[in-house]
Amino acid sequence: MVKKLGVGKTVVYTILVTYAVVTLFPFLWALSSSFKSLEEILTHNMNLIPRDFTLENFRFIIAEQPMFLRWLFNSVFVAVIGTVLNLLFNSMAGYALARLSFPGKKSLFICILAVLMIPGQVTMIPNYLILNHLGWLNTYHGLIIPAMVNATFIFMMRQFFLNFPKELEEAAALDGLSRFGTFFRIVLPMAKPALAAQAIFVFMASWNDFMRPLIIMSDAAMYTLPVGLNQFKGQYITQWNYIMAASMVFTLPILVIYAFFSRYFLKGISFKGDK
Repeated sequence: MVKKLGVGKTVVYTILVTYAVVTLFPFLWALSSSFKSLEEILTHNMNLIPRDFTLENFRFIIAEQPMFLRWLFNSVFVAVIGTVLNLLFNSMAGYALARLSFPGKKSLFICILAVLMIPGQVTMIPNYLILNHLGWLNTYHGLIIPAMVNATFIFMMRQFFLNFPKELEEAAALDGLSRFGTFFRIVLPMAKPALAAQAIFVFMASWNDFMRPLIIMSDAAMYTLPVGLNQFKGQYITQWNYIMAASMVFTLPILVIYAFFSRYFLKGISFKGDK
């Protein structure tokens, strides 16, 4: 039995290590390439240690590419504001569906579930036409407002609040708190694990979004980083060294966000509100 268990663990660890190497190697190569010259990258040498280590790529994109810092600001602004609005409105909608009784509640919930079944590509043209009619093309609010709620996370927060202990809300009501006071002062602070998991997913989706900014933004000064990085790609030559350096800067905020919220991540998946 012990031998079988040892063999089983060996197989599992072998698979996990192999998967980790396959997953990490492209990232490590991109990180290494950000410190290489274009000539060294184009030699098709897959070495992870640069022969001629250089910071010129980072200096160029920050100091000599006038739009890079603007693209970085656009990405940070849109992702942060969008994440905050999603956390607020998705949580409020999920709480209303879980706790409040109002006409059409069941039909509204069915509509939210139906939205989950519609591919985002189907709504691209209608969204563009609506934004064009409102005059919101090439604006921050045209990028933020349509994405400030998400049916997936409304459903997620509803499921979370269904398992939230009603006794806490009843005790808050006895202490004189209104429904809004109970939500913001009692319920929402205890929903930190679910909010953290939601924040990770929403921020990553907004930060990595390429198609919506590409469709909505036509002015280079309004590009986000995923769209801006495409400017380093020419018709005859692609500046891979600059793309790799910019990609590392682009990846850093995601790593920081995940590191900050990671301790809440698994709790957000399994937390039932019983603490």
